[in-house]
Amino acid sequence: MARREGTARDHPWSLDLVQNLRKVLLDLSAYPYPYTESPPETPKRASVTLIIRIQPHYKFWPPKSNGFGEKSQFISDEDRINAFFDQDWVKFGDPEVLFIKRAARKGDKWTSHVAFPGGGRDKEDADDKAAAIREAYEEVGLELSDDIAISTGNLPQRVVSANWGKSPLMVLCPYVFLLTSHDIPPLRLQPSEVASAHWVPVRVLLSPSQRTFWYQDVSSRTSRNDLGFKKWVHRFTTGDMLFAAVRLIPSESVYCTSTDEFVPTKADIHDLADDPINTNLIVPLVGASWYKPSSPVDVPLLLWGLTLGIMSDFLDLVPPHTAIRAWVYPTFTPLDLRFVLWLMSYRFRTQKQKELEDGYKAAELAAEDSQQAGDVNGEVKAPVAKIDGMGAGWRLYGSVTPDQKSFRSDTITPLMSGYYNIVRRAVEVTLIGRLGIAAVALWFTYKGWKARSV
Repeated sequence: MARREGTARDHPWSLDLVQNLRKVLLDLSAYPYPYTESPPETPKRASVTLIIRIQPHYKFWPPKSNGFGEKSQFISDEDRINAFFDQDWVKFGDPEVLFIKRAARKGDKWTSHVAFPGGGRDKEDADDKAAAIREAYEEVGLELSDDIAISTGNLPQRVVSANWGKSPLMVLCPYVFLLTSHDIPPLRLQPSEVASAHWVPVRVLLSPSQRTFWYQDVSSRTSRNDLGFKKWVHRFTTGDMLFAAVRLIPSESVYCTSTDEFVPTKADIHDLADDPINTNLIVPLVGASWYKPSSPVDVPLLLWGLTLGIMSDFLDLVPPHTAIRAWVYPTFTPLDLRFVLWLMSYRFRTQKQKELEDGYKAAELAAEDSQQAGDVNGEVKAPVAKIDGMGAGWRLYGSVTPDQKSFRSDTITPLMSGYYNIVRRAVEVTLIGRLGIAAVALWFTYKGWKARSV
């Protein structure tokens, strides 16, 4: 393909995004996040893969085989990354991230969630990275070998907990891979684990217009071992919990057609037809189309929770560095509980937000000082962030010096540290308040009834 210069008309989105991505991957490759030890009571570890590809622009489509990818051509991963981003079809391309929608499985804590390919570490895995590579191959059929991919480092490892932070489950280890060839084999989805896979442009993930909320019934988790009454109390008190989410718009989707949710089974259709309520009341009103189940393409893809936290850690390294600033604390649907939580957590949230902004300002000042000093390597001496280990304090505007890399961790965990303690107290206060109001109402009702009966 002949080399040619691009224009804004040829390329409708900013070329800066690709170049900023190059800087982020070089930084992650040079200064990986530190290893996180497993808690003594929770030895389980799991790994996920954040896989990035460049979707070519129509006018800069790469040849069938561009001859790129063999590691032996280059001295280091840094050389490979730079050589990859120097190609025309990459410069004018659109960066995308691979997500999967997990298969619907009864009893699975993460059933039907949008996630990254990944899973638990096996005894046969040499390390956490090996587990990430194995899981990517098993779940989506991508063999992340040096022929088609570059391992560009990792993101913060974190301890995942349940029951509002009280019960550690595992250590989660995210790894980042860059696909260096547009000619990759078709995705092969594992039916027992993956319902669909989706390539989503980074532009979508950065867009404020795609931010929304996910409504989650948390009573099934907080009271999962109860016979029913405690779960009912939790459900009555908390309603649904609201989590920050991003609505995904894929550029390409692949569906596992052998999963039960792809099309309805004959048993499902017979169940509908045999239901006298459905047949006699609903179908005459809405027509036979009511029998048509929703297709997977009709269900919105929402990124939230743990996967959104990992993605936000990555996106906050990309200008304009607003991924974490746009993040919001979880709350609840009942207005009284929402108000109590807002009131009780106000001081906590204000302090955390101040510390976050101080981290951003410190990074900006450090970057300016570095530029004024003529630091040609762009390395910034990291200030000590007030939030313990908060990555946003220095990962935004330049590389981290090697003596600071052991201090880095994810950003969401420090922001959330202590928040769920307030959540539990707010739930208790709300329940006591409701019971008090109910008791007062019953008392006045009883007094009124007794006065009338005299």
